[in-house]
Amino acid sequence: MALDLYQRLGLKRGASEAEIKKAYRSLAKQLHPDRNKDNPDAAKRFGEVTAAYDLLSDKDKRARYDRGEIDEDGNPKMPFGGGFGGYGGGGPQPGGAQGFENFNFGGAEGADLSDLFEGLFGAATGGRGGGGGPFGGFGRRARTAQKGPDIAYRLKVPFEDAVALKTQRITLADGKTIDLKLPQGLEDGTKIRLGGKGGDGPGGRGDAIVTVEISPHRFYSRDGTNIRLELPVTLKEAVLGAKVKVPTPEGAVMLTIPKGTTSGKVLRLKGRGFVAKDGKRGDQLVAVEVDIPSDDAELQRFAEKWSGGGNPRAGLGV
Repeated sequence: MALDLYQRLGLKRGASEAEIKKAYRSLAKQLHPDRNKDNPDAAKRFGEVTAAYDLLSDKDKRARYDRGEIDEDGNPKMPFGGGFGGYGGGGPQPGGAQGFENFNFGGAEGADLSDLFEGLFGAATGGRGGGGGPFGGFGRRARTAQKGPDIAYRLKVPFEDAVALKTQRITLADGKTIDLKLPQGLEDGTKIRLGGKGGDGPGGRGDAIVTVEISPHRFYSRDGTNIRLELPVTLKEAVLGAKVKVPTPEGAVMLTIPKGTTSGKVLRLKGRGFVAKDGKRGDQLVAVEVDIPSDDAELQRFAEKWSGGGNPRAGLGV
């Protein structure tokens, strides 16, 4: 019997989110194709545990899986259960005719049941109305072979690469590497589907589904398609104005600090942010922070003699 999603991760049902995450990280590290190039079974297990984690880490999908509404591949389960709903297998149903039209098919009113009857009685092959069996038109539609399962992957993308939409190289469960082009409108959690890169099946291969995780940065932060940066400047640069070098995800640029700039003033670098779905780029917003040294004797002497400045708190009513 195939392992359920919890068993694939070595867990019991009811495991916490932290336990699921810890188990996946441990197994993914052991089974990653880069560490098991000569072991195809490890690559297969890597795909299985990744698919299990992808479903169980989604609260909605996990709840549906626990209720038995979807299977291990995230596909809806057959709604008919083990039988025909209202048909109890005994005598006639009271109050009506005994044809299939009076069966309760689990609420599937008006559904196309040709696949169901084809599986139960075989496809009709006669010439009466396109279906030679006792159910007339049932069984006329050919059953298509099922494709292989989708395989889920998680890809951590450096912040700067996400801004520049830099192509990422990833290793698939079968050990092959591909160059993945990042799409416009990229966000944390974006899913990218790679057709035919999943598991094998009678009807061909399934797909690979890559979930992107954008790594946080030590001094940039994201605000929609814009990027925010706090930039320290000296008191002299703020008072007299200056041209200073500012980092951006795609390289440093020169920025003009206007004369008399105060802490909190936001300057804008056009087109240095994330790429939106329509191809337009956001900006880099630079918040100036005036850095006052705590042990500069010359500055202290100047401040002691300086009588200017007025009352910057007047607007607060104090």
